[in-house]
Amino acid sequence: MSKKIIIIGGGIIGLCSAYYLKKEGHSISIIDQSNMDSGASYVNAGFLTPSHIIPLSAPGVMKKGFKWMLNPASPLYIKPRLDVDFLKWTYAFNKSCTATNVKKAIPLIKELNLLSQALYDAIKQDENFTFHLEKNGLLMLCQTDKMLEEELHTARIAKGEGLDVSEISLDELKMLEPKISISAVGAIHYKCDSHSTPQEFMMEMKTYLKNEGVQFLTNEKVEDLVLVNQKIVSLKTNKQTLEADEFVLAAGSWSAFLTKKIGLNLLLQAGKGYRINTHQSTGISIPAILAEAKVAVTPMNGYTRFAGTMEIAGINNAINTVRVEAISKAVSQYYPEIKLNDSEKNEAASGLRPVSPDGLPYIGKSTKCSNLTIATGHAMMGWSMAPATGKLVSEIISEKHLSIAIQNCHPDRAF
Repeated sequence: MSKKIIIIGGGIIGLCSAYYLKKEGHSISIIDQSNMDSGASYVNAGFLTPSHIIPLSAPGVMKKGFKWMLNPASPLYIKPRLDVDFLKWTYAFNKSCTATNVKKAIPLIKELNLLSQALYDAIKQDENFTFHLEKNGLLMLCQTDKMLEEELHTARIAKGEGLDVSEISLDELKMLEPKISISAVGAIHYKCDSHSTPQEFMMEMKTYLKNEGVQFLTNEKVEDLVLVNQKIVSLKTNKQTLEADEFVLAAGSWSAFLTKKIGLNLLLQAGKGYRINTHQSTGISIPAILAEAKVAVTPMNGYTRFAGTMEIAGINNAINTVRVEAISKAVSQYYPEIKLNDSEKNEAASGLRPVSPDGLPYIGKSTKCSNLTIATGHAMMGWSMAPATGKLVSEIISEKHLSIAIQNCHPDRAF
């Protein structure tokens, strides 16, 4: 049965939800407080990474976080502040930094990533899209023996999960990347990974959805949800009141503000990431992560992107030049021939990624509201998990069998 559906949030998760819901014959409107041309869906590294099986909340991360609090240029920066939601999230995050949580998360993170990877391929083929998509794998570049040993440990876990990964020698690294000098003691090669140019996919998907009759309401902010008997009957924006049969909340880092309207305190914090683009001829052909610096490197269509840092400091779009400089410095440390110039650094952009306490997204309906499907909390893997999430949202609303068992992603879960 066709339903009228309003999707709150026009990022990658919202667009993929709209795509699969439209395929089911539903009437779709997407509402977004921005012009839908910036934010995390546009400034991310474009990775499709089955390799990223370890959640952010892993043993030892909180200890590192406290140490890194004193360093504003650190890969993970948690800004302490007297805010009840932040303190609850921090407590839950700390409780989640366990081996048990990692073991629980690995299979689900892997499944969401692998399904999404296959769905990106299918979307491109089915719709004759031309967005950039390559499967060159991913290099984990290490400058210290200690980090190399840590990455080898992760690689062994990934291999046990059936992923195509191997340690490579420096000679093999030189053969893989012959056009650029790399300063590293060793590397891991995840052949299972892909990469894309985010802007291209976003533009192509928006055009497709508009042509399919999806309504776009941009620069419009949802201010309230009107509930009757645990069901949303309408939503109020700064411009109008709208009604629908079903609602999807895919508003990224802003999602927790709206879940409060249904009586759900969704533990979610904004994790700011930065990106620097260069049109210099870098010679880089394979995406990489600079392991110690936690900086992502992506050869995109026409330019190279360097992205990184996780800054948990509330919702703000301010550019912290110290963190931008840290990314630039890391690039030159690993790739001595590359020097990012002031113009490139001055054009750095940021995006806010919604971070749950346990490293798993929120996908599903809360018991507090029967016609709201929540899809947020993907942290650094929103791009990598988006098509799978969109498909799952469609299956939930269309009452179909789910492609993946997602009970561990339930929005009502306790930490």
